[in-house]
Amino acid sequence: MDQLAAMRVFVEIVDRGSLTAAADSLDRSQPAIVRTLAALEAHLGAVLLRRTTRRMSLTPEGSDYLQRCRRILADVEDAAQAVGQDAGDPRGDLKVTAPVQFGHLHLTPVLAGFLGQYRQVRVDLILLDRIVDLVEEGIDLALRIGELSDSSMVALRVGEVRRVICASPELLLRTGVPEHPRFLKELPCILQQNLSRQNSWTFDDGGRKFDVPVAGNFGCNQVAAAAVACAQGLGFGRFLSYQVQQLVREKRLILVLEDFEPAVWPVSLVYPGTRLVSARLRALINWLRDELRGSAAFSTSVELSTGSV
Repeated sequence: MDQLAAMRVFVEIVDRGSLTAAADSLDRSQPAIVRTLAALEAHLGAVLLRRTTRRMSLTPEGSDYLQRCRRILADVEDAAQAVGQDAGDPRGDLKVTAPVQFGHLHLTPVLAGFLGQYRQVRVDLILLDRIVDLVEEGIDLALRIGELSDSSMVALRVGEVRRVICASPELLLRTGVPEHPRFLKELPCILQQNLSRQNSWTFDDGGRKFDVPVAGNFGCNQVAAAAVACAQGLGFGRFLSYQVQQLVREKRLILVLEDFEPAVWPVSLVYPGTRLVSARLRALINWLRDELRGSAAFSTSVELSTGSV
């Protein structure tokens, strides 16, 4: 058995999510993929994947072996590039994840520039407003907003964003501008329904954090739609600064309660510390670091200054 080739098959099965998809990607038959996986498991004396008619999942042994396979295959690829004809030209596939709106507005244009420079690299961008297990889902790099808690990850900070409260000029004319967050309890607010319904908002008063319960007759699970609803006057909204930046510039939204904003959130490039960084991933990290630092997405003052009603 060619163990290195079997490792590639195993990693491809996990990354593609099924035997059929891996067979298509590798241009091999599904029975051949099944035989290779069975031979690998027999060689190792361990079950790597639990397979049912509906889903497939890694066993604990499979999860550990997957990380080791990724390191070995990345090392082999880097070694080949180091002595090959195109030593300075990264190639291969990368999987990147980011929040939906940030990816749409700010990350995709930067990736387009990267791919124009490195034409032998292929990037799959996965936009999700949830935290993804990078190792389990075979993700090479994530852009994450907020404080990071997983110490097994390597993080490179590229910017920061504010957590802002805003409302339309029309709504502020009706309700007045609230002078303190506690007044929001009596005012209509837009609730964003992501992982859970956010029915309280956090503020900071001179280092003292406190929560204010909020309510309203409109909720949404997509940030862009919630921002439009806010601009339509359906309620006060809480957003990350880049999510409403354009609406504020157009004066369709006005920031309020700026003195009570919680601390800014970092924006970081994150990748597994247990995985060897391939040449293509290193090139992408360096590109994103240089392009995102100083990006308009991270403006926290001039373009987001409070307007007047």
